Amino acid sequence: MKKVVFLCLFIAGTFAISSCTSNLEQVETINLDRETVFADSAYTARFLSQIYTNVGYDVKPNRYKTEFMGWVTQHGGLQTACDEAAYKVVSDVTNDVMFATGTINPVNVKEDDVWKIAYVNIRRANVFMRYVDGSPITKSVKQQYKAEARFLRAWYYAMLLRHYGGVPLIGDNIYEVDDDMKTSRDTYADCVEYIVNECELAARDLPNKFRGINTGRATAGSCKGLISRVRLYEASKLFNGSDFGKSAGFPKELIGHLEYNKERWKTAVDAALDVIKMNTFSIYSNHKDEKGNSEPGWGFYAIFHNNDFYNVSDAGDGITYPDGTYCEILFEYRPTAAGKEREALFGPPSCGGDGNGGYVYHDLVEQFPMKDGKNIDDLTSKYTYNPLKPAEGRDPRLANTVVWHGSKLNSAGDRNHTIYTHVGAGSTSDAFGAGTPTGYYIRKFSHRGVAGNHWISTSQAFDLIRYSEILLNYAEAANEYYGPNHKEILDGHVVSPYEVLRTLRERAGIDPGSDGRYGLKEGIESDYEKMQEAIRLERRIELAFEGHRFFDVRRWMIAETTENQQMHGYKITRSTNGIEKGEKVKVRKHTFREAMYFFPIPYKETVKSDDLLQNPYYE
Repeated sequence: MKKVVFLCLFIAGTFAISSCTSNLEQVETINLDRETVFADSAYTARFLSQIYTNVGYDVKPNRYKTEFMGWVTQHGGLQTACDEAAYKVVSDVTNDVMFATGTINPVNVKEDDVWKIAYVNIRRANVFMRYVDGSPITKSVKQQYKAEARFLRAWYYAMLLRHYGGVPLIGDNIYEVDDDMKTSRDTYADCVEYIVNECELAARDLPNKFRGINTGRATAGSCKGLISRVRLYEASKLFNGSDFGKSAGFPKELIGHLEYNKERWKTAVDAALDVIKMNTFSIYSNHKDEKGNSEPGWGFYAIFHNNDFYNVSDAGDGITYPDGTYCEILFEYRPTAAGKEREALFGPPSCGGDGNGGYVYHDLVEQFPMKDGKNIDDLTSKYTYNPLKPAEGRDPRLANTVVWHGSKLNSAGDRNHTIYTHVGAGSTSDAFGAGTPTGYYIRKFSHRGVAGNHWISTSQAFDLIRYSEILLNYAEAANEYYGPNHKEILDGHVVSPYEVLRTLRERAGIDPGSDGRYGLKEGIESDYEKMQEAIRLERRIELAFEGHRFFDVRRWMIAETTENQQMHGYKITRSTNGIEKGEKVKVRKHTFREAMYFFPIPYKETVKSDDLLQNPYYE
């Protein structure tokens, strides 16, 4: 036990309570002491709201930032730290750049990251749970608030777990500056069980789902969704008995289980089924836009803008969603302040974008299937892939995820502004090499009615756990434990790995085909490896830029391939006679070191205590 301050960095500021315009929105800061906060019901509620502030930190597309003389510059997030998107080349070096270039280490890793942010909020949760009983609020509300804080504490531990492996569990302790505190890391298994147990306790005192003004708060659905994610990770190769760290002589139990156990996949199956059996959530499949116009796959666009489409319940053919797009959301980061931050982060220069959120790699663009669900190189597809017009005849999710040469976007209120990424005759600020190094921009999350160079703003909320993830969790775990032909019958409905893929492809707007297979290959239900490949591809496409890919390639232990390769863009050149020619070009070589399966713990933390072991291969 050593006296350190990594868990106490914000003791002085713990009671800087934010004044609120809604239950989860922070506006101004008022410095209060502990007694004052928990003697007032409004201040107590605001203190709880403060713990929500960073719930989406690790998957924010602008997670990384630099500051110079008070001027903050936003950069990318996990999408630019993996094989999804190229980071913008600037003079600043952030964690995403160092992961892409293989240069991350304990000394240069930015300190103001998950390690610090998670423990600050864990401490806040502990303070809240200890003192909330003294607050003059009703018993039922107090019970709910405690459950929310318990879930949030588990949420931040889960955030730590997938970054670092096992971390110090501090229980209900509230360390002060002069206290001797626990700094030794708990085992991976103990951290998993702690998170799961805390979520199970919290779920007992929370509704399955909140609606209206309380949307965005933790629910039983949030708790069960987090358990599903944690159990899936636990069963995966990196954590389930791999040899990672063995050659370094590292205590393996800190970063995973010592031995492989197939039953962990069964536990992951059951955790996903716990969510499915709630009969609370569903995939929002709607092929009409908000005005009733036909648009295959519109539902996939709408779910990222819940604030606008929560009341679009009629999907036609007798299908309705009482909660609109919220039918798919288990947990959401939901500030109420509107803005256009994402549109500026991702948009092309002609739309007021700065590109700091990164640029889609051509390698990802090629992963999206054709409109009939078949691969772009499948000669049996009735559609022909044309890289000059990549969205033609493609999975509609591509058009809702990527901006390409010829895309129509909003610019200064003009929704039909055309993006030209070509070089040569008539090139624009959006061109390859001028605006984008890959020939593409990121479109996912951007609102069609908002632009970085226009005055209209929209909600900046984003989903943290979607029902799509839960279904994919189930499909992966069921394929690993039972095999590709496994089926469950729940309330008369078939649930299976194959049905999960069909469901997501139907919602995407892919053609069902005469066989109703949505392009899924014959025989996939009897071939474990082909099913695994299909599930991983669907996960890559469906969850692109949502913070999953970075961790998925690590838990599958394929990062030494996916994160250690040459990445590409697509360059289009237009001649003076208007003819366009395209070529696949090398953009950036990613470099991966074995250590990078985990984040390094900042050196300034490990140097404070011999008990806090650094992750393997970083020493």
